[in-house]
Amino acid sequence: MSIPEPDRPTDSSRLQRRLLLQAGSGLALLPWLRTAQAAATDGWPADSRVPGGVARLSLGPAAERPQAFAGDIPLLVLGDAIEWTALVGIPLSAPTGPAEIKLQTASGPRSIAYTVRDKKYSEQRLKVAPKTVDLSAADNARYERERDHQQTVMATFSTPLPAHMQLPVPVPGRRSSSFGLRRVFNGQSRNPHSGMDIAAATGTPVKAPIDGKIIDVGDYFFNGHTIWMDHGGGFLTMYCHLSATQVTVGQSVRAGEVIGKVGATGRVTGPHLHWGVMLNRSMVDPALFLTA
Repeated sequence: MSIPEPDRPTDSSRLQRRLLLQAGSGLALLPWLRTAQAAATDGWPADSRVPGGVARLSLGPAAERPQAFAGDIPLLVLGDAIEWTALVGIPLSAPTGPAEIKLQTASGPRSIAYTVRDKKYSEQRLKVAPKTVDLSAADNARYERERDHQQTVMATFSTPLPAHMQLPVPVPGRRSSSFGLRRVFNGQSRNPHSGMDIAAATGTPVKAPIDGKIIDVGDYFFNGHTIWMDHGGGFLTMYCHLSATQVTVGQSVRAGEVIGKVGATGRVTGPHLHWGVMLNRSMVDPALFLTA
């Protein structure tokens, strides 16, 4: 059974529904109950149903957390018995039009449909060292080994789930390149830009935006010195082109802790931090997670 995408409720109607469900179930008002004003900044990413965006799909009430999947990839589900929400990272390569997720609930399987809207991203033309565009056999073999390793890293899905998903920028600076740019290196088209670039001087400290666990530290052909952090439920962040890393795999870090320093390693045109955010193995726009 497929459930069509409903009209998205307003903040006030969502709050009213939560109040009615609580009243009907006999639950006392919880002290953390959000007001309508707070619902727009509830610690979750903004709803943006475009390639590279995030779909926030209401799953309704249930006594236990439903399991949700995009294909066979598990999705992050947050909320409570009053209302669960699936947070779906939409790949940049996703076609526009109808899409759906699958649910496993106590009452059986079902699906929820939604629509991916079109979004036009700008184009960026860059000049870089020719050897980083036309790879030698040795460099290509290295890239393929690193790609396979990072695919394993990106499949991480752990608990506990994140307490919130609003992120301060990990380093101060000018946004030099935004997510989704269609990139042309030395006249050759390559994959769209999968993160946010923040220009900063070499050696500038990079801080963990929220609590997490270090799941990978490496020196990669394209990304240079890189750190991956796991925040639970397939919610990962990555930090690339670092001049130095100050953490180790398996280390737990707290929000605001320095994890590395800005640099210009890998394929770059100057010192900056490439900051990526991933949900269900899809790189999504970090701007959707930024705190005000």
